[in-house]
Amino acid sequence: MEIKIGIKENILQFILLVVTNLFVGSMVGIERTVLPLLGEEQFGLASASAALSFIISFGFSKAIVNYFAGQIADRLGRKKVLLLGWTFGLFVPILIIFAQAWWVIIVANILLGINQGLAWSMTVNMKIDLSKSDQRGTAVGLNEFAGYSGVALMAAISGFIASSYSLRPEPFYLGIGIVIIGILLSLVVKDTSEHLRFQIKNSAANHSGAQRSAKEVFALTTWKNRNLSSISFAGLATNLKDGMAWGLFPLFFTIQGLSVGQIGTIVAVYPAAWGLFQLFTGVLSDRIGRKLLITYGMWTQAAAIWIILFVNQFGLWIMGAILLGLGTAMVYPTLQAAISDVDPPEWRASSMGVYRFWRDSGYAFGALFAGIIADLLGVSWAIGLVAILPFLAGVNSFFRLKETLVKKAN
Repeated sequence: MEIKIGIKENILQFILLVVTNLFVGSMVGIERTVLPLLGEEQFGLASASAALSFIISFGFSKAIVNYFAGQIADRLGRKKVLLLGWTFGLFVPILIIFAQAWWVIIVANILLGINQGLAWSMTVNMKIDLSKSDQRGTAVGLNEFAGYSGVALMAAISGFIASSYSLRPEPFYLGIGIVIIGILLSLVVKDTSEHLRFQIKNSAANHSGAQRSAKEVFALTTWKNRNLSSISFAGLATNLKDGMAWGLFPLFFTIQGLSVGQIGTIVAVYPAAWGLFQLFTGVLSDRIGRKLLITYGMWTQAAAIWIILFVNQFGLWIMGAILLGLGTAMVYPTLQAAISDVDPPEWRASSMGVYRFWRDSGYAFGALFAGIIADLLGVSWAIGLVAILPFLAGVNSFFRLKETLVKKAN
C-alpha cells in the first residue's frame, strides 16, 4: 500500500484519532469538578495542600510517563502504547468508587496520569506522523480541541450528576463506559509506524547525523537549545497555572458562595473555551507562525487569572474563564507544533516526551505551590501569585524564542 502524508490523504484515521482523544480527555473531565469537593466533604481534608495531593500524584506520574512514552512507542509502535494507556485507565473510576481512604484516590490519580501520558501522547504523535510539516499546528489543534472538549463536557456532566445525586459513586460510572469506548476506538485505529518511517526517509537529506541519545535529547529540550528550552518553560508555566486552577478554583468559588452546579459551569467553561479556540489557533499558527501566539498567549493567561481574582460576579467569572481558555488555546497546540518544527522525525517523539515531561510537571508543581501558599496566605493569594509564572514565560518567549515555522514544499 502506498504511504501518503497529509491530513486529507489520511482523513479517516485522522478523524478516528480525534474522536479517540475526546474520550481520553473525558477521563480527566470527570474529576475536574468533583474531586476537590470530594476531598473536602467526604474525606474531611481541611488543608488545601492535602486536598490538592491528587493533582500532584497525577501531574508527576503523567510527566514521568510522557518522558518515556515516545521511547516506548519507537520500540513497540504507537497503537500498542495507546491501548496500554487505556488498560491503566480502566482502574481509575473503579478505585475512586470504592475508595475508603484518600490514599486510594491518590493511587487512582497515579494511574490516571499513566493513562493520560500514554494515550494522549500517542494521539498527538500519531496525528503528527500523518501530517505534512505545515499542517502540524492544525493537527495538534484538532487533537487538543477534542481532548479538552472531553474535559469540559465531562466536567459539566459530572458536576450536574453530583448536584443531582451525590459526589460519589454516580459521576464515576461514566468513567467505566468511557474506557470501554476508548479501547474499542483504539483497536480500530491503524498504527502510523509506516508513515513515520516514510517521513524519516524523506527528511534524511535535511538532517544529517540526526540520531541523538536520550541524554542529548533531554539536554537539548530542557536547556541547550534556546527554542526548545523556551517552549518547555512555557509549557511548564501553562500547566502550573492549570494545576492551580484545577485544585483551587472549586474551593475559591465555594468561598464566594456559589453552588456546585455554578462551580461546575465555570470549571467547564474554561476547558471548553480552551478546546474550542484550539480549532482556530492551531491553524493560525501554521499561517502566521508560532512565536506571536506563544508570547501573547502566556500574557493572556496571566491577565485572565488576575481578572477572575478581582471580579465578584458570576457573569464576569464566566468571561474570565473564557479568556483563560483563549490564552491557553493560543499556546497549547502551538508549543507542540513548534517542537515538531525544530526536531527531525528520528527523535521527534523523544523530544516531545521531554517537553511533555516538563509541561505536565507543571500540574504537580502548580498544585504543590498553590496548596502551600493557600494554607499560609489563603486561596486568593495562591491564585494571584501563580499567575506571575505565565507572565514571566511570555517575557522569556518574547526575548529568547525565534520563529520555528519554516514554510517549505512537501
